Amino acid sequence: MIQAKKPKILIVLHQETSTPGRVGQELVKRGFQLDIRKPRFGDSLPSTMDGHVGAVVFGGPMSANDPDAFISKEIDWIGVPLKEEKPFLGICLGAQMLSRHLGGTVTSHKDGLVEIGYYPIEATVEGKTLMKWPNRVYQWHREGFSLPTGATLLAKGATYQNQAMRVGPNAYGIQFHPELTYLMMNRWTTLASDRMSLPGAQGRRDHFKGRFVFDPPLFQWLQDFLDMWIGTADAPKNQACRDLIAS
Repeated sequence: MIQAKKPKILIVLHQETSTPGRVGQELVKRGFQLDIRKPRFGDSLPSTMDGHVGAVVFGGPMSANDPDAFISKEIDWIGVPLKEEKPFLGICLGAQMLSRHLGGTVTSHKDGLVEIGYYPIEATVEGKTLMKWPNRVYQWHREGFSLPTGATLLAKGATYQNQAMRVGPNAYGIQFHPELTYLMMNRWTTLASDRMSLPGAQGRRDHFKGRFVFDPPLFQWLQDFLDMWIGTADAPKNQACRDLIAS
């Protein structure tokens, strides 16, 4: 008996040791296959989304303003899923790249503040119509994105106003990190411990204390978001996904 191929989701990562974390785990549980690419280390990106039902571009320590060739190539490439209206999710750096692709800007806070730890967000009216949002989310960034023309703001924050946006019917950008596992938190707060001395950052102890309180609602948000954004391999939410799986 020939087993049907699982529909693939393109995963774009930016460091040698990076993983898609909880987002990847949940997508696999939903029956999708992860096609992991790391353009920074020479992997190519497809010229069409014909072989993928969606794409996720994750974060990284670099800036969307860096002159590296892979940064500009990824920013340009985002036009592929947008044009084909395939589900797209940009997380942190990925959201900033989405904004830049659409003519937005990525800048640091005017007072040099960062968000590293758990910080409050508030859903906009449009965001509330989509789902229930957590009160606090896990952040790890020192730049934020502007809301480009045509994008809808879904959630906002005090230090960095734009925390989540939607572009068209299927593309989303979020500034925070719902993919973070406990092991990832250990790794980030150890290997990048110097970041926690930046203005506005929270101490390592507060990261772990906050996780017990704030992570369950954030994990629930992730599951609700994936239900809306991609569904499952057996019951995809997007028509383009259904057409690909049926072909």
